[in-house]
Amino acid sequence: MFPCEIDHLTITAPTLALGAAYVEQTLGVSMQPGGEHPRMGTHNLLLKLGDALFLEVIAANPAAARPPRPRWFALDALGADAAPRLAHWVVRPVRPVVPPMARTDSIRSAPADCLAAAGIVETMTRGSLQWLITIPADGTLPLDGAMPALIEWQTPQHPGAQLLDSGCTLRGFEVHTSKPQHVRALLDRLALGTAVKLVALSAGEPVRLLAHFDTPHGPRSVGA
Repeated sequence: MFPCEIDHLTITAPTLALGAAYVEQTLGVSMQPGGEHPRMGTHNLLLKLGDALFLEVIAANPAAARPPRPRWFALDALGADAAPRLAHWVVRPVRPVVPPMARTDSIRSAPADCLAAAGIVETMTRGSLQWLITIPADGTLPLDGAMPALIEWQTPQHPGAQLLDSGCTLRGFEVHTSKPQHVRALLDRLALGTAVKLVALSAGEPVRLLAHFDTPHGPRSVGA
């Protein structure tokens, strides 16, 4: 077992402006500046949900060159008229966030079946931040978004701690999938059973993610 916890949730959008408007409409709060991901040609906005938890809106960066590889989070398949949606989620190993030289383990040590489903471990940056994250080589969402990405921050402090308090917290998270047994087996390997509710769908139905929040305006939900 490789115990993990939810690190952040990802909303994909054709543009950051559309994604920010979607969050403001659904949660009633404004996003904060994030930054650029040079290797992926993307940029993001962030919303603090806790000292080690945040919501992200991510989109292709029109000011960046198209990368010589598929972008992550299936952004290359996103049409200009696509609606923003809660598309993916990211988890991290349960351990203190410490400088790289103090690491004693890594997401590279995650169970082989989880890594096979999540993708290749790669190094990513945003400004002064650096981290390891799993990304499928073809840029698709692992198990259509039902399988989380694994992340390992290589910073002395989680980036969520640097964000302004939004007054929002994550109250619950659901993964709706037509392959609940397969997904449950993988999530149990990451000890995520109590953090995620699995909802069984009929064969052929697309994966849907649903997040429940407490906000300054009362309970709100994003997703399915």
